[in-house]
Amino acid sequence: MSLKIVVLAKQVPDTRNVGPDAMTPQGTINRAALPAVFNPEDLNALEQALRLKDQFPGSTISVLTMGLPKSAEVVREALYRGADCGYVVTDRPLGGADTLATSYTLAQAVKKIGDYDIILGGRQAIDGDTAQVGPQIAEKLGLTQVTYAEEILKLDEQARKVVIRRHIDGGVETVEAPLPLVVTVNGSAAPCRPRNAKRIMKFKNATAVAERKPEDADKYAALIAKKPYLDIPQWGAADIDADPAQIGKAGSPTNVKAVKNIVFKAKESRTLSASDADIEGLIKELLDGKIIG
Repeated sequence: MSLKIVVLAKQVPDTRNVGPDAMTPQGTINRAALPAVFNPEDLNALEQALRLKDQFPGSTISVLTMGLPKSAEVVREALYRGADCGYVVTDRPLGGADTLATSYTLAQAVKKIGDYDIILGGRQAIDGDTAQVGPQIAEKLGLTQVTYAEEILKLDEQARKVVIRRHIDGGVETVEAPLPLVVTVNGSAAPCRPRNAKRIMKFKNATAVAERKPEDADKYAALIAKKPYLDIPQWGAADIDADPAQIGKAGSPTNVKAVKNIVFKAKESRTLSASDADIEGLIKELLDGKIIG
């Protein structure tokens, strides 16, 4: 059995370095002001996809990302690790999308890809921390979903069912689900394998159209004619038959008012010993201040 696997990946701003210019006047993230990284939990999802590919020879992994043209970097990173191909969805009308508009756009792109058995993505992106996009995509595609996955334990070829361990509040749960399905993966899952040197050499010149400088058009045309796998397909809203009313700001009922970097600082500190008197005194103080009760 060979699987058609789609991995949802996002290039996100590094939220560990939020400064005063992190927001635009329109209330959206100023991505140009923050360094861009591969969303961490999407890398965990990619590793689960690669393990399935190792287990079922002939399986293929397609990486799908939505964002600015430079988000093609995410596709290259996935290719370096073992993915087979990737797609970049980028278009000005898609900008400013919340989770509802993002999930609609990605669902439309998955429909265009067409042939899939399992869709994997990270539990959430570090720029929003909502964990909503994966489940919303499953709903829009009418697919079963398993969230908070930590490991794909077994895939039954005959029954077309998957056994998945998921890490939830209060413990661990093992569930069985039919293919096709959407799986979102926790950061506690296995980390993604490193880049492969041979694949770096093979795919280092892979680009999407929007990344290429006009003056280099002839160079890329000759390169891609010789090595077609270096052309990363790029889709706009029209290419995925997206409804203009459901994408970008137009399709986003959520508006972010501000993003701030808050650092908590202790006004005072106290060192306590392990003596019974110190512990009893602390508990009494917390009770008197109604901090605990």
